[in-house]
Amino acid sequence: MRTHDFVDGYLRETAEIAARTDRAEIVAIIDLLFEAYRAGAHIYTCGNGGSAANASHLASDLAKFTHVPGKPRFRVSSLCDNAALISALTNDVGFGKIFSDQLEATFSAGDVLICLSVHGGSGEDKAGPWSQNLVVAARLALERGGKVAALVGYDGGALRELASCSVVVPATLAGATSTPHVEGFHEVYHHLICERLRQLVAAS
Repeated sequence: MRTHDFVDGYLRETAEIAARTDRAEIVAIIDLLFEAYRAGAHIYTCGNGGSAANASHLASDLAKFTHVPGKPRFRVSSLCDNAALISALTNDVGFGKIFSDQLEATFSAGDVLICLSVHGGSGEDKAGPWSQNLVVAARLALERGGKVAALVGYDGGALRELASCSVVVPATLAGATSTPHVEGFHEVYHHLICERLRQLVAAS
């Protein structure tokens, strides 16, 4: 395959995925986050690998991009950003609790946890089942009376089942999906979400 053909095919698949995205799922997450904003609730983000970077980026945009002068800011934190704490928790209590242990001290009823994951907790590799630390954190959030939102791919996994609302990156028309497309569309969705939230804050 020529590189030009690969590039053309990838962009065609990107257009198909955008067209097949469930608009109602995105609206539901925007509504959930704006409700949390109006209630003064805290929003937390988390993910692993590329999704950890996306979770940090999302928290940054919720904190900064949505700000409107004269209006309150979103209260938001990424659970992925303290490398020393994450390594200490991994060493002492295990990687499966790096997010839930952080939430235990501060998560309250009405707060929101946003989980970003390619497979949503389904599937496994050499280290065992994927993203179980996200599943553990989501269950803690629900037990505390909070809400869970998920940005996922493939079949959505356990996170789709646990979440109050979720956006699943759809497959192409040919049924194909991939980690690059899922993580890339999570960024597209999060920018869309933050742009709309900024508009809602300005109008409130």
